[in-house]
Amino acid sequence: MITNQGENDLHDGTTFLRVMSTFEFEQPIGQLEKRRGGYFFLPLDAEIIEQFEKKRHTRLICEIDDIVQYSCGLNHLGDGNYFIIVATKYLKKLKKDLGEVVRFKIYEDPNPLGVAIPEVLQALIDQDEVVKNQFELYSDGKKRSLIYTIHKIKNIDLQVQKVYKFIEEHKK
Repeated sequence: MITNQGENDLHDGTTFLRVMSTFEFEQPIGQLEKRRGGYFFLPLDAEIIEQFEKKRHTRLICEIDDIVQYSCGLNHLGDGNYFIIVATKYLKKLKKDLGEVVRFKIYEDPNPLGVAIPEVLQALIDQDEVVKNQFELYSDGKKRSLIYTIHKIKNIDLQVQKVYKFIEEHKK
């Protein structure tokens, strides 16, 4: 089932209404073979993914049984279709097991990175032209990698050091 959801965006200083598609499904939870990671997943047909502007590169929000909501990316199933991973912690929260049917919906994540930029990194981007320029050159995946690395570090000084080290190691 496809529904439309309106969303206000800022584009060149103008507010406009963007219609965003929401796809809703009922499917059993699957699990990949151990040699492919053994992840729990929800399958998605390629024809659904082709309707998104960025196709297979689209970051999504997945809501399951109106209980769990998370940002996710798409993975290839190997047969032309895709899947999204469902973490074990979400299955526990849902009180669901492999093979049980869930209701879920997906829609494009309004944040193209799918994760918030840490305060320290944002401050460095705002204040340091080298950091800003390098960060802008990175792919979304490389940006997420840096963000997740920073999120793991609690000490602010170490976060700053890690940003500069990452920028140096990944210069474009």
